[in-house]
This record gives sequence, C-alpha cells and structure tokens, in this order.
Amino acid sequence: MYLIVTRAFPPELGGMQSLMWGLSKEMSKNFMIKVFADYQENHKEFDNKENFSIERVGGIKFLRKIRKAQLINEYLKENKVQCVIADHWKSLELINTNKKKYCLIHGKEINHTKGSSLNKRANKVLNNVEKVIANSEYTKNLAMNNGVEANRIVVINPGVNPGPELNKKSLDKVESLLKVKTPRLITISRFDKRKNHEKVIMALRNLKQKYPDIVYVCIGDGDELDNIKELVKELDLSTQVMFFNDISDDLKHSLLAKSNIFVMPSIIHKTSVEGFGIAYVEAAQYGIPSLGGKDGGAADAIDHDKTGLICDGSNLEDVYSSLDSMIENKKYLELGKNAKEYVAKFEWNKIFNEYKKILN
Repeated sequence: MYLIVTRAFPPELGGMQSLMWGLSKEMSKNFMIKVFADYQENHKEFDNKENFSIERVGGIKFLRKIRKAQLINEYLKENKVQCVIADHWKSLELINTNKKKYCLIHGKEINHTKGSSLNKRANKVLNNVEKVIANSEYTKNLAMNNGVEANRIVVINPGVNPGPELNKKSLDKVESLLKVKTPRLITISRFDKRKNHEKVIMALRNLKQKYPDIVYVCIGDGDELDNIKELVKELDLSTQVMFFNDISDDLKHSLLAKSNIFVMPSIIHKTSVEGFGIAYVEAAQYGIPSLGGKDGGAADAIDHDKTGLICDGSNLEDVYSSLDSMIENKKYLELGKNAKEYVAKFEWNKIFNEYKKILN
C-alpha cells in the first residue's frame, strides 16, 4: 500500500491538481494506493469514477491540516503502508512515521528567504525524507540554494495524459469565433503577475502594426484580470484580445488546438516562480509551440529554438522580438511539429518509470 497525501486534487482545476491526479492514476496501475485529499464540492461524482480509495478531509484550513494529519497518523499505525508521497512539505509537517517519505517540490512553495521561519520549516521536513522530487532542474537548484541537501533531490518532470479527442462542434465554434484572425496567440492560466500577461499585451500593440489580423486569446481568471482588461482598453487592443472564463473543457482544448503559439513568458514576482509550466507541455500535445520565460523551469518543458523559444519575460523588446521571429515566415509551424514529437517524453507511462526507480 502506498499513501498519497495532497492538498491539491481534482475536481478542483489547476496544474498541481492535474499532477497529483495523474501520479495517483498511474500509480494505481502498478500498486495499491490510497489518497488523502482536501475536501472539494462535487467531489463524490469524481471520486466514484476512480479505481482507488480517496478520503476527503474538510474544515477550515488550519484545523483541516491538523485533523488530516491525525487521520493519516492513525491510518499508518493500523495499516501496512510502504511509503508516503506528498504534494507539499506542509502536507508532511505533522506526519509522524518511520515509513519512507517522498515529497514533491514545485518552486514557489520553497522560495523563501534563507534563514526565515518558512525556510527553516521547509528544510526541516525536506531534509528528513527519502527523496525530494523536483519538477525541474531550476527547482532543484532553487532547493539546494535554499538549504535542501543535494543528495536527497531527484528531478522528475510532471507527466501528462493524452489530450482529449477534440469535439467537432467546439472546433467549428472556434473557427466561427476567430474567423480570419491570424496569427493566433493563446494563454491559459490564472491572471497573476508571474504569468506576465502584461508584457504580452504591450508587445501586441507593436505586433498588430505588422500583423493587423493578430488575435490573443486569454483563458482564465485571477487577481490581475481587471488590470489586464484596463491595459487592453488603454492600448486600444479590444479587437485583438479575447477573454474567456468558466468555459467547457471542449471549448478550451479547441481554442488551444486552433492557436498558433502558446504564450507565457513567466517572470519571478516576489517569491512566486514558475517551477515547470505544464501548460507548455499540454500545448505541445496539439502541435502548438510555446514562448516561455527564462526565470523558472520553462527550459525543462521547452527545447529552445526547437519546440518554442525562451525569452527574458521582464524585457519587453525580447518578448516582442521572440514572438515576431516565431510568427515571421510561419516559423511556428516547424516549431509546433517538433513540439508534438518532443512531448512524447512527458507521457505518464514514461515519467512513472522514473518514480519506480526511486520507489523500489
């Protein structure tokens, strides 16, 4: 029996949620597993479809953490468990067991000032597990710089499941929406400073002079959405930028598949950093190349100048010139073809082989 402890799990949406679900799903094909996850509304319908046990724990955040740890500690005493795999160092902080423990790290949750209270707490947990599983080389180096012992860290990129079969009705709807718009840029993410929608919008002001039919599709919600909408209005880009939120998965995947370039030139904002960027890999499944930022783990997901480009997201000229070079002579077609071939290495059945090496 393998125990998976996670704060992020479907039906809640997000990269972390997809990662922990994908790992659980793949593990269940090889081992008996049990998942302890946080309560989500409408979780029963989701949970009933899975072939492994999922126990949900609710309540306010602080009390939930304590109650969840108590339930897990009791379960470990009463059942034969081989090891515990956690999504976050905080998920292990109150777990008392001599069983082997593994902890995934992603970037921003370990990016605290060295010597600070959070840094000390994180290192106390991470330096007492069997292995720390970093999602990228960038995250591994960040962890080492912040005090995690190098010999404990192994890099295993997040896996992806095959993209869903595209719905013809949704594909037709996208063509109807976008019509003659080309080239087509897209970002699917939360609106926060780290994702850097702002620089893309500013670059778009200049790109539209050269490519008057250009369109930028933004899918998501978040704290920065109103600010980005205001910037679009100020720069007179309302006909070039389309916002979507709370849409069906069919429509989201169809919008992605009908795009030319996935754009997310991430930056570091305070302690927030893009540790990997599963969205780049998901775009590549549809043959869509990406523009990523140099600050973070995008280089693990994008093979620079082969499956997309890595730029300095804080430099407007670099964002603009990178996009221009991908659009000019439709270079994105060649990059997209390479991306679709490259993405095979991230399929869960291949990624899980790396987990087997350390779990066995």
